[in-house]
Parts: sequence; C-alpha cells; structure tokens
Amino acid sequence: MTDAESKLVPLASKGHVSVARLTHFWYPLCFSRELKARPLARRLLGTPLVVFRDHTGKPGTLLDRCPHRNVPLSLGRVNANGNLECAYHGWQFERNGVCALVPGLLDPSDAKARRAPSFATLEQDGLVWVYATPDETPKVEPFALPRFAEGRYATVRRAVDAEATLHATLENALDVPHTAFLHRGLFRGGAQHKILATVNRTANRVEIEYSGEPKPTGMVATILSPSGGVVSHWDRFFLPSIAQVEYRLGTENHFLVTAVGSPIDDFHTRLFAFATFRTRVPARLLRPILEPFALRIFGQDASILKAQSKAIREFSGEQFMSTAIDLMGPHMWRLMRQAERGDRPEGKDLAVSHQVEFLA
Repeated sequence: MTDAESKLVPLASKGHVSVARLTHFWYPLCFSRELKARPLARRLLGTPLVVFRDHTGKPGTLLDRCPHRNVPLSLGRVNANGNLECAYHGWQFERNGVCALVPGLLDPSDAKARRAPSFATLEQDGLVWVYATPDETPKVEPFALPRFAEGRYATVRRAVDAEATLHATLENALDVPHTAFLHRGLFRGGAQHKILATVNRTANRVEIEYSGEPKPTGMVATILSPSGGVVSHWDRFFLPSIAQVEYRLGTENHFLVTAVGSPIDDFHTRLFAFATFRTRVPARLLRPILEPFALRIFGQDASILKAQSKAIREFSGEQFMSTAIDLMGPHMWRLMRQAERGDRPEGKDLAVSHQVEFLA
C-alpha cells in the first residue's frame, strides 16, 4: 500500500467526527415480511420516515410528519382506500405524498395542493428499499442480491443493529485482522500463516481476494467444514453500503454472506444480512447450530463497535492510524467520500490494484 493509500481513512481533528452521508442512493428500510397492514416508523440518515402499503400492496414512504399539524403519520392507519390517514385530523395521503382528502373540506383541489415529501420506494429481494433523497426520481436501481439454485442452497435472513457509523460497521464486517482476537476460539485465533491479499478498487466497489489461506480455526470453521479443504476467500464492498464475504472450502462447501447497511443516523447502523450456504451437511441440520454462533460473533462485534463510538465521543473526535494490513477500510472511505461529493466520473478507468502480504 502506498503512503497516499494509507492516509485514506479520516484523521479527524479534535471536536470532529467524520461521517459520510450518501443521500443519492437506495437503502433498505425493512424486510418485506415486516410491512403488513400497519404503517412502520423508520429512520434513515437521521430523518424520520413512515413506510406503508397501499390498497394494491405496493409500498410507499413519506416523511413521518403530517404537514398539517406536525403529528407523526406513523401514528395513523392505512384506510380502505389504501391511503395513509393521519391520526389527528384524518388527512389522507397517497404513496406519492399527494393529499387525497381533508375531511370536511368542500374543495378537493385545495386538498390536493397540500402534500407530504415522498421518497421513491420499491420492493426487491425480500426488502423494502427507499431512495434517501425526497421527491427525486432515481436513475439507478438498488443493489441486486446474488441468486442461487433453489434447493441446493439455504438462506438465513436477519436484521442486526450496531451503535456505530455506517463506515465503521461495514469495515468491521470485512476486517480480517480483528477476528483472531475479538472472536478467538469461535473463528480464527490459532497459528498464524502468511496470506497474500490482492486488492482491486473501481469506481463503485472494492474486492479483496485472499491466497494461501488455510481453513480458519475455531468452532465455527469446524462446523462449516469438518473435513478441512482448500480455502478460497473474497471480501467485497459495493457502494453505498453493501459488505459481502464469500468462502469456498473444498468442492462442496460454499458460503456467501451479504449484509446491506442502512444508516439510521450517524452512530446507528442496521444490517440486513443474508447468509446463503451449501454444505455436505443438510441445511436443516446445520442452520439451528450455525445461527447461534453467528449471532454470538456479531454480538462481540456490536459490543466493540459500541465501545469504539463511546471513545470517539469522549475524545471529541476520531483519530485513526492505518497500516498496510488495514485492507478494506481506507478504500471504502475513499469511495464513500467521492460518492458523497458526487465525484464519480463516468467512462474513466478508475481501477486501482495492489497486493499485500500479512500474517493471519
């Protein structure tokens, strides 16, 4: 890693916390199965939102504030017409934010002149996605989750929360060196081996391929591949908030975890995780064993991220020192800051590639 690359992680001055806020992107608000008859209150980038389904079943998202008297629309209900009805005075809003009815008002055109800010919303891959900028038509679609042959793979879906910035949460999910210490005994923590990491960064993604990696030690690795085997391992980050880890152990064991981050506010991130796997052991037998271990590992991550956030506040800002083996975080930070500024030139070769050897 060059000196320039090693400085990509923010070195914040006292009293400052560097938080990338990427507004012109899609983020998940909830799983599709969570959005039923009642509207849901959610937050995105610190903004209160309400998401609901209309009479056709399509989801919509509005600012969670009635423009009439500032009451949260999430306190209301979806009526028989599929409109979101405010609990205070009964104003009704369509998915696009148009006020369909003001009870008692004789002139319907006067009602339609009132509206609530709306956010583009769509349903994809079992998630309800919202575009973070209100009253804007997106030019891109949300990240598409990988698809696998039905029957050969099993998928576990779960949402987990971290009291940390979006960048810190995603870096943690893709950071190899911490696993031997924070997760010792569960995942890694045995003898160290020299590993070659090949880093490739483009305008919207970072991929790291690890070569020479033995099967990880620890209880989880033993469950995943009791017979051992050669490991193929990739970590990937996709703008704005997708962390992906892929393992292939031997010819029969394949694991792909895709976590989509939703920044609730500056220091609160929700991860919608999809763990898809195929092993020699039938999924129905492996899932009840593997899931508790995975949640225990994430619990350790969540605790350390909470402590990190507390320290950042107590010391009035961030101060990061990175070395060559901080492989993912600096590149992620650069892409996120470029995207925040809108500095993503099209049609140019922005690929950056380098290799790093380290012990893990």
